[in-house]
Amino acid sequence: MITLPPDYRPSEDEEFMNPLQTEYFRQKLLKWRADLLKEAGDTLASLSEGGIHEADITDRASVETDRALELRTRDRARKLIGKINLALQRIENGSYGYCEETGEPIGLKRLEARPIATLSIEAQEQHERMEKTHRDD
Repeated sequence: MITLPPDYRPSEDEEFMNPLQTEYFRQKLLKWRADLLKEAGDTLASLSEGGIHEADITDRASVETDRALELRTRDRARKLIGKINLALQRIENGSYGYCEETGEPIGLKRLEARPIATLSIEAQEQHERMEKTHRDD
């Protein structure tokens, strides 16, 4: 097991996806997942507090809208947790940080901003151009 220095940040000066970088992103993903799961638990607790007790129909509609929005947010979080789990699997099998299409390094800045990224910026842009082209058909 690797212990990261408290102020560690991946650097372009290091070998890409060295053990420190790998551990840094593993911890980042684990924390992100834990935060999402905590939020989901908070949502579940708030939703299980019972029915809507608002007497005014406008207030009731507002509460129902808020609950629906919260459920959509939780659904997005559920999907994100799945992507985080896949990223953690890629860390375990040694493929994390490398583009699924080209095999090239994704880049530290991109991984810092989006630790679940599976494509390099170039491959992602190409993918989006192809989507746009096919969507316009």
